[in-house]
Amino acid sequence: MKSVALYEAKNRLSELVAMVERGEEVSITRRGVPVARLVACHGGDEAIDPRQRASAALSRLRALREEIRLDGDLKMLAREGLDG
Repeated sequence: MKSVALYEAKNRLSELVAMVERGEEVSITRRGVPVARLVACHGGDEAIDPRQRASAALSRLRALREEIRLDGDLKMLAREGLDG
């Protein structure tokens, strides 16, 4: 496991995250004492292809849109929103 001082980690965060994505772990130290560890996330949405995540998000938005029903004329509702 690679060990990096906190001040160095702040300056090299993108590089350290890339290392973690490749499977490495990074220990972050403050004054030589380990205070945090960067590790890869596994499971959940992180493991899904970005296109699949986008598709799932759009499906959820479509489902929300179907649940929302506006009573009345859209222009009238907009005017009420501006007046109120």
